[in-house]
Amino acid sequence: MDFGTVVHTENADGAPSVLLVCEHASKRIPDFLGDMGLTAKVRESHIAWDPGALGVAQHMAALMSAPLVHGGVSRLVYDCNRPPEAPDAMPVKSEAYDIPANISMSPEQREARIEHVYGPFSDAVSGQIAQHRSSLVLMVTMHSFTRIYHDQQREVELGILHGRDDRFALAMMDAAPAVSPFVIRLNEPYSATDGVAHTLDVQAYANALPNVMIEVCNDLIRTSDQQRAMAEYLVAWIDRALAGFQNRGAA
Repeated sequence: MDFGTVVHTENADGAPSVLLVCEHASKRIPDFLGDMGLTAKVRESHIAWDPGALGVAQHMAALMSAPLVHGGVSRLVYDCNRPPEAPDAMPVKSEAYDIPANISMSPEQREARIEHVYGPFSDAVSGQIAQHRSSLVLMVTMHSFTRIYHDQQREVELGILHGRDDRFALAMMDAAPAVSPFVIRLNEPYSATDGVAHTLDVQAYANALPNVMIEVCNDLIRTSDQQRAMAEYLVAWIDRALAGFQNRGAA
């Protein structure tokens, strides 16, 4: 089984203050898995990846001179923001769609995905933290979400999420623009109770590194120009929050 390149690391040199992570950056399915029993439309949809999130993360990395670790396979193969024991690490169903290739997996095939996808991704993130821990003050994970979910329209457009460490998420909410073009909510459209805080808790919290997850509605970041503009908006916001956070001595 050849999984190809399952993780990418960019801007790994220097003494960065921020580490960026984008777990669901790719919709790529390794050749040996074929189409996983899914139509092309489903494989392109948000159940397979986070559309636009990588572009935003890459622009943010450039603006902040930050290293970026991002996934190289679809989350339908393995969701790198889930531990191996989580049912949705290799989902048999996502929203309304059955995932035939996951329903029929053997224990050996599951272990292969854990070893060859989750393991390298997790090692890449922990390696960046270890390499830069003396300069790092924050880890940010970037995600996108769909406007319509289970036939319901979501009002939130930018979500600020936290796991066990809520300090920087709250600092961001405190530093949010008084007037914003976006609907901003804390712990929406997901929260830690949905199992989305794995990377935050296992990688950042475990290393006493302040952290936050940012969710962006994917219809706001369809084009490169939109992704760049969103990155500029988020970096300015993070910088304000970080200044206040450090001034309060929380870091």
